Amino acid sequence: MKLNGSRIIDLSVPLEHNSPSEPLPGTIHYVEHSTEGLAQMRQFFGVSPQDLVWSDGEGWAIEEVKMITHTGTHVDAPYHYGRTSGGEPAKRIDEVPLEWCFAPGVRLDVRHKQPGDEITVEDLKECLARIHYELKPLDIVLLQTDCDKKIDTPEYFRQPGLGRDGTLWLVKQGVKVIGIDAYTIDRPFADMVGDFRRTGDGRHIWPAHFAGITAEYCQIEKLANLDQIPAPHGFLVSCLPVKIKAASAGWCRAVAIVSE
Repeated sequence: MKLNGSRIIDLSVPLEHNSPSEPLPGTIHYVEHSTEGLAQMRQFFGVSPQDLVWSDGEGWAIEEVKMITHTGTHVDAPYHYGRTSGGEPAKRIDEVPLEWCFAPGVRLDVRHKQPGDEITVEDLKECLARIHYELKPLDIVLLQTDCDKKIDTPEYFRQPGLGRDGTLWLVKQGVKVIGIDAYTIDRPFADMVGDFRRTGDGRHIWPAHFAGITAEYCQIEKLANLDQIPAPHGFLVSCLPVKIKAASAGWCRAVAIVSE
């Protein structure tokens, strides 16, 4: 899509009924024009199908969505990680500043990392050096793993992920939003559990997420199409979340805006 000399690239995956890419899949009930939609309009307006002249006797279409806020492409608020962040009450999704969610984007190519690998501070610095870029406050960092190409398969859940050190390093540079084209920004659940069982050290569990208790930041999870962004920087990202009162996350239609 083009808008005023810019191209808009969709970076989102849809909310989907019983999606195989969700450990906690949601459901969507589709109300169709000729059945429940018609019945609802007859109830609300007291009409018969013959009265619905403009629609040839059919009603409206609506959908009833039952799924967690962490389904599909979504933004995690600091409250998702814990009750406090940086020693203050953690922001919920309706409290996240909008300027965090509409800002310059930087794509870091970590496709060389293997499933289960940690994306380290050194990895992040090397990625930035390769594209000759220095992070600026409020930059939105997008980690490209290409896991979105494996969505709806079991391999989708096998990806590299950030650890505590990498997350806190990015936030120290002024980054407030970190995104990834995978199910989670941490390493896969199975790898974290394996390390915990091997060592008995609970610090292996959810270190990138729990880093948000120490330093405030948001995540965009389940991104897609990062490979379609033509350059690693010089574009804008919009990931404005749905404003759900006091929630830990909000679904979003993430896009990249590229000047042409």
